Amino acid sequence: MSKKWFITGTSRGFGRQWAEAALQRGDTVAATARSLDSLDDLVETYGVRILPIALDVTDREAVFAAVKRARDTFDGLDVVVNNAGYGHFGMIEEVTEQELRAQMEANFFGTFWVTQAALPYLRQQKSGHIIQVSSIGGITAFPTIGAYHASKWAVEAFTQSLAAEVAQFGIHVTAIEPGGYSTDWAGASAKTSAPIRDYDALRQAVRDDRATEVLGDPTATGAVVLKLVDMEEPPTRIFFGSTPLPIAKNDYEARLAQWEKWNNLSVEARG
Repeated sequence: MSKKWFITGTSRGFGRQWAEAALQRGDTVAATARSLDSLDDLVETYGVRILPIALDVTDREAVFAAVKRARDTFDGLDVVVNNAGYGHFGMIEEVTEQELRAQMEANFFGTFWVTQAALPYLRQQKSGHIIQVSSIGGITAFPTIGAYHASKWAVEAFTQSLAAEVAQFGIHVTAIEPGGYSTDWAGASAKTSAPIRDYDALRQAVRDDRATEVLGDPTATGAVVLKLVDMEEPPTRIFFGSTPLPIAKNDYEARLAQWEKWNNLSVEARG
């Protein structure tokens, strides 16, 4: 049976790939973007099976209206994908209050609002699948993107709580944690803080390291997302790409080792 999707951030990147994958197999998609011009070709190709909606996910009232419109138009929702967001580059000292708030508004609050808006409908129908686009940066952290990490770690945290809360209603929740892909996440979509020169050497070292990274092909992700939403018991977390798992293993092994090393002091603090 065809599925009914609500996907944010469909103008480019993963959102665009997944909207096309769903439409190509006969599903219906409510596709949101800040500018609907980016969806003209999809509307021309797929007609009434795509519902284009202009949306800024930081506007909570608009988010609730958009989700309701999609649900009413399709008479239900099966898959809700929180993809909208961007990467902000800057050392912690460099990030301004406005930049940090904007990053959190788009990546965290936007995801939170869409999730809240969809839950009453999914809970009522006792089915549905919420997909949160997180990142390997949602479970680990590197220099120069601390604000981005903060937003994605926040998404990971509330998503884990969410999964435990809504399982009783037959609602699945999956956090997709991609590694590096050849999207424009670090290009046209990114924002950057004004630099402080004392960090230039570290900044360049990070750039040099990223330049050697082998990036994944975003077109390969569409088929995998379709497999995920068709599963009877999908995972709560899944990496996309070959690089995240070894990074996570190294990071978590180091954390466990440090906690073990200082456990005597931890126990002493118990009193």
